[in-house]
Amino acid sequence: MRMLVRRLALSLLAAGSGVFLLNAQEPSPKILPARPATTSGSREISGIYPHLASFNNEGECGTGVVVPWAGRLWVVTYAPHMPKGSSDKLYEVVDDLTMTIRPESVGGTPANRMIHPESQQLFIGPYAVDDAGAVRVIPYSKMYGRPTGNARHLTDPAGKLYLATMEEGLYEIDVKTLAVTELWRDEQVKGGRKSNLPGYHGKGLYSGQGRIVYANNGEHGSAAQSRPDVPSGALATWDGEADAWTVVRRNQFTEVTGPGGIEGNPIPEKDPIWSVGWDHRSLILMTLLDGEWSSRRLPKSSHSYDGAHGWNTEWPRIRDVGEDDLLMSMHGQFWRFPKRFGEGATAGIRPRSSYLKIVGDFCRWHDRIVLGCDDAAKAEFLNTRRAKGEVAGPAYSQSNLWFLKPEQLDSLGPIRGRGAVWLEEPVEANVPSDAYLFAGFPQRGVHLAHDLKQPVTFRFEVDANGDGAWTPLREERVPASGYAWIAFDESEAGEWIRVTTDTACSATAWFEYRGNEAQAAGEAPFQSLAKVGELPAIGGRVRAGDPQTGLQLLATTVDDAGNESTGYYELKPDLSLVRVDSEEKALFMEQKVAIPQGIQTIDGNSVLYFDDDGKRYRLPIGNEAYRDNAKLFDLQRTSREATTERDLFQAAGTFFELPARNAGGMSKIMPIATHPYFVQDYCSWRGLLAMTGVRLEHAGPPSADPQVVRSEDGKAAVWLGAVDDLWKLGKPSGVGGPWSGTAVKGGEPSDPYLMAGYDEKRLTLSHDGPQAVEFDVQVDIAGTGLWKTYATLSVPAGGEATHTFPEGFQAYWVRLVPQADTTATTLFEYQ
Repeated sequence: MRMLVRRLALSLLAAGSGVFLLNAQEPSPKILPARPATTSGSREISGIYPHLASFNNEGECGTGVVVPWAGRLWVVTYAPHMPKGSSDKLYEVVDDLTMTIRPESVGGTPANRMIHPESQQLFIGPYAVDDAGAVRVIPYSKMYGRPTGNARHLTDPAGKLYLATMEEGLYEIDVKTLAVTELWRDEQVKGGRKSNLPGYHGKGLYSGQGRIVYANNGEHGSAAQSRPDVPSGALATWDGEADAWTVVRRNQFTEVTGPGGIEGNPIPEKDPIWSVGWDHRSLILMTLLDGEWSSRRLPKSSHSYDGAHGWNTEWPRIRDVGEDDLLMSMHGQFWRFPKRFGEGATAGIRPRSSYLKIVGDFCRWHDRIVLGCDDAAKAEFLNTRRAKGEVAGPAYSQSNLWFLKPEQLDSLGPIRGRGAVWLEEPVEANVPSDAYLFAGFPQRGVHLAHDLKQPVTFRFEVDANGDGAWTPLREERVPASGYAWIAFDESEAGEWIRVTTDTACSATAWFEYRGNEAQAAGEAPFQSLAKVGELPAIGGRVRAGDPQTGLQLLATTVDDAGNESTGYYELKPDLSLVRVDSEEKALFMEQKVAIPQGIQTIDGNSVLYFDDDGKRYRLPIGNEAYRDNAKLFDLQRTSREATTERDLFQAAGTFFELPARNAGGMSKIMPIATHPYFVQDYCSWRGLLAMTGVRLEHAGPPSADPQVVRSEDGKAAVWLGAVDDLWKLGKPSGVGGPWSGTAVKGGEPSDPYLMAGYDEKRLTLSHDGPQAVEFDVQVDIAGTGLWKTYATLSVPAGGEATHTFPEGFQAYWVRLVPQADTTATTLFEYQ
């Protein structure tokens, strides 16, 4: 069927009234509409209950705390920077999932929580909740700041506790009277006793072994807002009496906790304290035991949390969720964390699965794991880019809870890990690196590099059992060329690994880990989506409106050539999709939720994309239909926030996770899944991922598919699920390369072509020159522009050469450098 192509012009929608509106304005009011004090419901989609969504008037609405207490689940949300309070609320949820807004709510930016056993109170944000559910409030006029952590008191744990703010304020609270004593003044307030702490953006607080431990993960200044590798953050201690804090480590840290978790350590003199952080190399795990700190490193699953300003990371946690091990969240991956982790007993940290949601807190409540998320911010902060255009954000910031069965923690996204102990930095001869996690990933390898014009020997040792006994594993002599890839086999076991060199040099040791599990592609839960090549479909542009308006949809019927508008609709909180005759709202959606044009295209053998700095990147073609019809790109949304401060990016049949520009941006993009479906638009709404592109035959009245909501008139439909449902689309795959019959010059590298996140990689390289030509295959190890020659392939005259990369080989980008002028074609096949 060939449609009349109508770009969504409001002159047609408004023709009946004779009105043509030229400038669309935000139709929603500035102040959040009044909400009922109590909401209830039972409809659940992918573990998300729409009626449990939270909203505020500010630029972000994240979930700071979720805690079971007094027979209820207590939830508090936060705004981005509101030290005096905000429109955020304290919520209580009962067993039937009825949610009540507590009238005592004063808002702010709270993420602190502590159960105080002696007084039987939950301290959450500025609130104290007793064991009967009665709430008392500490006014921000008495305790100014953004509360980020609580800790047990060093000298009067039964009668007092500590509260720290994100700007380094520290208060002492009397648990009976709630009287507040200022110990260190919040840096935003003039005068008083200010701390000497470097960094800012406090995250964690805990106490034990005679000290208070505080962590922050940010840095002031413009450099921190653009470069993820500048010095940032701090881990520090204070004994309660000294005139200054002691800085333990100058890196970004978040969680600080111990075996006692939310109640504090039961034996504070002996129990360990843990803190998790990161730098531009990898994750960092610090452990305090017997008064001494030790450090280890773990791989990152995602780079979207990087950023020296610290904003991209919410509140990672290590918490008891009723299992044998604790649950740790950090940089987009869930981990098993041993309950008695400490020196001499460091075995057992294991990856569970990766995730896309932004999680501020989590807990066990009845038979589910409840995660408090940060889903849709009205402000984009530093996350604007040309690929998104000027698309309007949600009318109001909003988030929701996410309910998982415990076993789902092991089956979200595939386990993966990448990171360095050294990254182009000076090392001394025979001085070991930090210990780096070696267990838990079936596929393991390491990139080694140095800067000397002579060979360098890298020696590896392992701590086989996590007891601190280090034994030699292997030696690798890296030639004067300065690079080698080393794969570890299954027999090379150990909990931790560390590296030394036999010569002082500038060295890189960058590890790449993957699991063996496959992302199985199945129809469910996507069976109602239209496939590329089977259009037309029911599409449309979507945007999260206010709590009453619901999801806004400018519906279309779309085929290979374009769109025909079918009207403006709203998906209400009760999940009814209704047509609304509003020229104003329709025009707003037409102008302010437009899909940018010309963002990407098929160029030769791959998808060509220019980032905001004009750099050229090439991505694999996941679906060959795009090679034949490049118009499809301009019919689909390329990039948009689906979780706060990072984007979903789709290109030629693959969804990608795209970090904010300050966290690496396009250089750190990572594939999520490759699929056959036509997704026209997507956004976050009430914690759900909403997508358009439903098959025509599924646009009618409701059917058995729980993922799709349809209008009664059959002209509009929306797919709903969790953003982490996208892993179920299937394993990332694709074909392509930087050249396709391209005239190339000797010594000039090709554009970078994405390699990270793909499995089973094979290269076919050909040229039509009269003589054999050698090509250097170069890889960007870390996505930082650290290019190294992985191999040199000789291609015969007019012929081709192939190379299969070893199992487990990963690098971020790959490029080709010819050693003579010729006309060449490259084909990378990722399966």
